[in-house]
Amino acid sequence: MRRPETNRNLLLLSSFTLLSMAAAGIVALLDPAPAPASAAPRPAANQAPIASQAPVRIVGTPFVPNTNPRQR
Repeated sequence: MRRPETNRNLLLLSSFTLLSMAAAGIVALLDPAPAPASAAPRPAANQAPIASQAPVRIVGTPFVPNTNPRQR
């Protein structure tokens, strides 16, 4: 007796999911533990010191979101 095609698709999906989860579990068990993070905060490498930043000139009116769509 043959299984209906919908059941075969579900069986294939569930078997693939179980095998993928098993492979991920094995990799997680074999992966070494990450090094502990240091408690001292490090400054971001891409930021300039605050003292050397020049003020920025804003041209135009500030953006105000339209909370009432009927009013323009």
